[in-house]
Amino acid sequence: MTTVSSATSTSTTSSSSSSGTLQLGTTDFLKLLMTQLTNQNPLDPTDPTEFTSQLATYSSLEQQIAMNDTLTTMSDNMSSLLTQVQLLASASE
Repeated sequence: MTTVSSATSTSTTSSSSSSGTLQLGTTDFLKLLMTQLTNQNPLDPTDPTEFTSQLATYSSLEQQIAMNDTLTTMSDNMSSLLTQVQLLASASE
């Protein structure tokens, strides 16, 4: 596989420095992917199985992030509910 151009590295660096951590969103991923495809060597193109693997990996990562967000929300809701139950229990004593 050919390496990604320096323009891509620059955009990745600028997004990581602005947020403090490297966070790659869907749009950023697609931009990187298009840059990679645009700048690949026509005589040695990217292996289709590797390309498919990258897309599947990113899709899996997005699903895991969404699941993590859902679990965090559920945990916060359960914690809030537990606090309310404790308050009601102490008020009824």
